[in-house]
Amino acid sequence: MLQRLYQGFTDLPVLQDQFLAGRIALFLDVDGTLLEIARRPDAVRVTEPLRALLADLLHDNGGAVALVSGRTLADLDRLFAPLTFPAAGLHGIERRSAGGIIHTHVDSAALRAVRDYLSEHSCEGLLVEDKGGAIVLHYRERPELAPDAHALARRAAELAGQRWEAVPGKMSVEIRDGDVGKHHAIERFMREPPFAGRTPAFLGDDHTDEDGFAYVNEHDGWSVHVGAGATCARRSLPDPMAVWRVLRALCPRHAHEHLRA
Repeated sequence: MLQRLYQGFTDLPVLQDQFLAGRIALFLDVDGTLLEIARRPDAVRVTEPLRALLADLLHDNGGAVALVSGRTLADLDRLFAPLTFPAAGLHGIERRSAGGIIHTHVDSAALRAVRDYLSEHSCEGLLVEDKGGAIVLHYRERPELAPDAHALARRAAELAGQRWEAVPGKMSVEIRDGDVGKHHAIERFMREPPFAGRTPAFLGDDHTDEDGFAYVNEHDGWSVHVGAGATCARRSLPDPMAVWRVLRALCPRHAHEHLRA
């Protein structure tokens, strides 16, 4: 049964036991992990059952549940309102601790150079999303433009400076400062209460999550890749529906709920 439901996650009962004992620091990516990928970033919705499940997980785990996402903190708060999570936005460029303290890392001049270049050179079918600390070039509506989008993003990153990089995502490329990443965000959470002293568990789905998986692996944690593709994560789940089943298993009173709208 576990093999059928959870595929590469047959040791789920061990995670259940550790979570219920208060030993897990849970980190969750959003798009592609908690939520299905939509044609546009603003098209996704959080169902009420999923929101209620996450609220109970946050409560039951003493607040040691954080969102670690490419979205901004403001966007995460809008999606999950009225919940407010400890969270890393923009892959760690923004980070809100469990105590509500917000830390930011933004190179405004480099960001402006990227934005100006993409505004001048992007073509119809490419969506430029300015996140305020990073810029994402989406080609979800024109998948055939993937080579053009990646080349354009690489050139923009070169113009921004040596530290900047073009990081592939799902139907997108993010141009960001290479000195930030989800691994740094998770590491900083793990130094603070209520995460400190626990074992990290991180669920993510794409290339931008790999550094987070590597950090978790180095600390004998639970790295879980969602979807297909090569990964350094040690466990796998096929899709967000399977993620929801795992999260329900950590919060048994939600075991029989259906989380689709």
